[in-house]
Amino acid sequence: MSGNSRLRSIIGPLNIYSFLAVAGIVGPVVLIITNLTAAFSVSGYSLIRDSISSLAWTPMGWLQSIGFLVVGLLVEVFAAGLLFSIRGGRGFRFGIGLLVCFGFGLLMIGAFREDSTGSPHTIQGIIHGVTTAIVFSVFPIASLLIGLSLRKDPYWKGLFPHTIATTGLASAFVIGHLFLLDQLSWLGLYERVLVANIVIWVEIMAIKLLRLSLGASDRLKRPTIF
Repeated sequence: MSGNSRLRSIIGPLNIYSFLAVAGIVGPVVLIITNLTAAFSVSGYSLIRDSISSLAWTPMGWLQSIGFLVVGLLVEVFAAGLLFSIRGGRGFRFGIGLLVCFGFGLLMIGAFREDSTGSPHTIQGIIHGVTTAIVFSVFPIASLLIGLSLRKDPYWKGLFPHTIATTGLASAFVIGHLFLLDQLSWLGLYERVLVANIVIWVEIMAIKLLRLSLGASDRLKRPTIF
């Protein structure tokens, strides 16, 4: 058996959709690993008390930034897989466009650090703060518009309830963040639940896309990579 045949027998006929799905699977994993690694490497940092962005001012801040840069880029790549694999209805393409904007926003969050506590406002900090507010406000709209199309697609309708639940939870957390930001002693936990809700949705959608790309769906048949 040739090398390619042996590889094919193990992982199946990969195609371009498989590559796009893997991007969606890897992105959230990288973000979680980099965040936890940076957090546990810094003495005195609390996952419950301290915000995610405050890690940027620690000695391991560079690792946190890499995590946001990687997940932002890979979410943008993954969005293309959803665009061409879901039977889109009204507003679907706009939803995908917002998901791409969400990915770009994560790139911006990684590239620009927030201002450290008590320091004067800087252009970098303002960009970080404004981008963060926009990014997490945009996601519920994106997931809602994408979710409405899932309901009518026989390949994807099973993920409609989870997508709507994700949208509702993301919306509630964004609204709560606006009113509770200055009162939370557990801001770090709050932000991590907000982010976890989003990246879990991306992960589940990506796994579904990968399964479809390796299955018998005629819609996703493209020239194979291997």
